[in-house]
Amino acid sequence: MSINTIYYPKELSWLAFNQRVLQEAADKRNPIVERIRFLGIYSNNMDEFYRVRVADVKRQIYIHLNDQNQEAAAQTKQLMDKIQERVLVMTDDFERIHAEVVARLAKYQIYLIGKDELDNYQTQWLRSYFQNKILRYMAPVLLSNKVKLVDRLNDAATYLFVAIRKEEQKTQYALLEVPTEYMSRFVLIPPEKSRKKKHIVLLDDIINLCLEQIFRGFIEFDMLEAYSFKMTRDAEYRINDEIDESYVEKMSESMKQRLIAEPVRFVYDGDMPQDMLDFLKKQLKISNYDSLIASGAYRNFKDFIGFPNVGREYLENPPLPAINTREFADHHTVFDAISKRDILLYYPYHRFLHLTEFVRQAAFDPSVKHIRLNIYRVASKSRIVNSLIDAINNGKQVTVVVELRARFDEENNIEWSKMMTDAGVKVILGIPTLKIHSKLCVISREEHGQLIHYAHFGTGNFNEKTAKIYTDFSLFTRDQELAQEAVDVFDFIQYPYRRFKFQHLQVSPVNARTKIQLLIRQEVQNAKEGLKAQILLKVNNLVDIPLIDDLYRASQAGVKIRAIVRGMCSLVPGVKGLSENISIISVVDRFLEHPRVMVFENGGDQKVFISSADWMTRNMDNRIEVGCPILDPVLKKRVLDILLIQFRDTIKARVIDQEQTNKYVRRGNRKKLRSQVEIYDYLKALEMNNQTQ
Repeated sequence: MSINTIYYPKELSWLAFNQRVLQEAADKRNPIVERIRFLGIYSNNMDEFYRVRVADVKRQIYIHLNDQNQEAAAQTKQLMDKIQERVLVMTDDFERIHAEVVARLAKYQIYLIGKDELDNYQTQWLRSYFQNKILRYMAPVLLSNKVKLVDRLNDAATYLFVAIRKEEQKTQYALLEVPTEYMSRFVLIPPEKSRKKKHIVLLDDIINLCLEQIFRGFIEFDMLEAYSFKMTRDAEYRINDEIDESYVEKMSESMKQRLIAEPVRFVYDGDMPQDMLDFLKKQLKISNYDSLIASGAYRNFKDFIGFPNVGREYLENPPLPAINTREFADHHTVFDAISKRDILLYYPYHRFLHLTEFVRQAAFDPSVKHIRLNIYRVASKSRIVNSLIDAINNGKQVTVVVELRARFDEENNIEWSKMMTDAGVKVILGIPTLKIHSKLCVISREEHGQLIHYAHFGTGNFNEKTAKIYTDFSLFTRDQELAQEAVDVFDFIQYPYRRFKFQHLQVSPVNARTKIQLLIRQEVQNAKEGLKAQILLKVNNLVDIPLIDDLYRASQAGVKIRAIVRGMCSLVPGVKGLSENISIISVVDRFLEHPRVMVFENGGDQKVFISSADWMTRNMDNRIEVGCPILDPVLKKRVLDILLIQFRDTIKARVIDQEQTNKYVRRGNRKKLRSQVEIYDYLKALEMNNQTQ
């Protein structure tokens, strides 16, 4: 087998993942409002795919051509062709599913209507609404030789491209931004008669309906035509190390580069007239390596993530109330609870409030001397950051590591770093050469004359918003060996030139790769000695070639490997003589699967780890990540139970096969099992047992 066939291209694997999201939009078992929201998630994912993945492929083509490496350039062009071919097929699927979902919404008396479907009452109401609510935000850009269109566009925005036509005069063009920053994109028209029927119109259509109100009196015209389009830019940016300025200033300048970065995708209304399309292509300097995609009338479908449920409750997923664990509730303070035993939470099934309480109580506890915390992504209104500032006001020492390069959260994190610095927090902006992606918090208390550390190790961000929709583990421990090593991670971030030894933690880029490889090789040795050898793995992405090679060798030695991979997977399972002992599934459901978990059989004494790191080269070698062992036997079993429930999923699990065709796991004679719901029931039952003991 050649090298090209044993690693599935990560970009095509990413598209296979987004195809699974599209499957959720197509799945008639999902409530109808959730289905249209999945279309929004798919669209948002595709935006990021082009900003990051496709932009990188495009750069690689230019690099190879510049280096006159024709063979590499040809291979990369071939990959780009496959990407574009796959995207076009998925776009057709998207349009078909969108039409089906809109038609299905009508069955529930919810009508998503365009400007050509309005009756007289609706037209008049919308014209008044436009005059009173929308017009104030309309500032058309009249396009001329003085206006460089490509520099004016924000790839987070939705635009209408307007042709201003007058007989015997050259057509003029204008640009209108749909003001979704200031108002909802979905406008519910009050009923004239029946209150059962709900009619929703998009801002795009309202603006199109009222175009004349924008231009009349300023420009002469016989006819106005408007069509939507969207441009996606390269999300990469460069930091100029030659300029003598602060890191924050450099990051701010780099963010401006993104606003004028090269376009990589142009998506437009397929009904757009050819003269308008030609004008845009020329203005935007679309290259042969950019994706040009004709589609339906609505661009920036990501807004549909927030599509409102204006109908009955059953049109969206029933709520799963977060569990308030007694392991915390039965104690006066979080520190009393953690002192009794390690505590493991699994969001969003458990309340994220337990974590915010960990920091809030530390902010005013007289015994707390120092709070250390990583910030990668936090909520826009973060209770955790507010608690850190409260801690400063209470005279405590607070050290916060802020990763300014958290993609698409850079501006948010710059503002948080400024706010905390002004409040007196010691803000560390990390290491320019390494992103800091660990999810650590260490609270140091004085107890009986000693400084005792309480540590949090997580797989997800300190973000109240995403904790409601991402599944993630949080471990709280008073184990001083683990906690001291967590403190050492913070010291490593401040003093990366010093040598640090981590006996228990897997810390990238210090020892994580080596520790994982040793654990895999131990399983290989156990298999050769006739012992049971098994690896269970759960990650978001599995694309690191050296680690994949280690798994291939383990499979060939007889180690049974089962994995759950949500996103990209370059490992090709089930290949005879290479990976026949490896099976992989992917679970896509109402919550985004986000934790990273490793279980090694270890001759019957299983080793269990949770980690912030995916199995990607960047996570192993170019980021600071932390993996932590689960030492408590009860908690080890809990993690294992949760993994095994997911491996038994017969509703939302897909098989990752050699072609990544996304076939659902065959149920056979097994009962229907939806793992995300089953896990909730499992954790709820554990809580009930705790109450009765």
